Amino acid sequence: MSGPPEVDVLVVGLGVHGSAAAYELALRGAGVVAIDQFAEDHHRGSSHGRTRMIRRAYPSPVWNDLVARAFAGWERWERASGETLVRRTGGLYAHRGTAQLQGPGCEVVEDRGRLRELMPSFAVPDGYRAVYDPSAGVVEAGTALAVARAGARAAGAELAFGERMLSWQATGDGCLVETTARRIRARSLVLATGAWVGRVVPALADLFEVWRIVTVTLRADQPVARPPRLGAFSVDRPEGLVFGIPDAAGNGFKAGVDAGEVWDPQRPAAPPTADEIGDLCRLMARYVPGVAADPQRDVVEAASCLYTMTRDRRFVLGRLPWAPPVVVAAACSGHGFKFAPAVGAAVADLCGGDDRRDLDFVGVRRRLDP
Repeated sequence: MSGPPEVDVLVVGLGVHGSAAAYELALRGAGVVAIDQFAEDHHRGSSHGRTRMIRRAYPSPVWNDLVARAFAGWERWERASGETLVRRTGGLYAHRGTAQLQGPGCEVVEDRGRLRELMPSFAVPDGYRAVYDPSAGVVEAGTALAVARAGARAAGAELAFGERMLSWQATGDGCLVETTARRIRARSLVLATGAWVGRVVPALADLFEVWRIVTVTLRADQPVARPPRLGAFSVDRPEGLVFGIPDAAGNGFKAGVDAGEVWDPQRPAAPPTADEIGDLCRLMARYVPGVAADPQRDVVEAASCLYTMTRDRRFVLGRLPWAPPVVVAAACSGHGFKFAPAVGAAVADLCGGDDRRDLDFVGVRRRLDP
């Protein structure tokens, strides 16, 4: 009697990072099966929606190499697909006190005239300065997710939606996984399960907290919200960082607050309430004066998604020390979409035996060592 079928890599979770991992692995010739517990167009995780922000400005130089790999990866995906995935608009990141962001080409701006020159539509609050990032812009998130999945399939990967992992166990030469549809033996197992990472790796559960986050998108026919008058921006406030994504290509002006209630991912994220939508519309009008932000007339989308947060806002990306065939790629703390090509390539490297010591700052081991 034959045992379960064997594959090179089984990827669990087909959000943007699982999809990127399947794509990058398949491009390298690996035999890939990738599964997701939900339907292909579900809104239960963190990867749905039309746009995301991209930037080189980051809190520490330790991020700079991974950021550079991400930008290079988007260019590579664009060449392969023929799609425009990144639109450069520049970005202004407003803060009080000492600048918290740095990066290649970034500039600390204190002169208010210079701020208005860089981004005329953005009203930087009094008492704030900003970091200007000329490389910042918008990722076409929906298109990018489709490109990764189509690329994975074209390279031979099997993507199966509506199939849930029930259990996994490491064996001497790989992993044995049981799903709702089958048993699979894989040389490597990639857990890109987002908000469910603590459930599939209980030893890591205490590291994560899942938040429900609300975003609002305004109608797209407003010049005040388009580049070059408006680029990507954020305002760092004690009650939560406000982020804004300009209408770079008819997608509308989108904003949200990086703070939310703790949420059980087993429950669908509750739709935004009228109060939440109204509060975000008022913030959008405050920071982009002149934009039409009436909740009844101007909102084209109000959405909820899940952020899987870590205390230091860094990812958890690496092999499990007690189960080396298992690679975790999860908990991207609300800023991970922009890294998708770099995360996918890193997963492929790790599954191929590369140590990738440059990833130690987001590695699994640092979460476990005292």
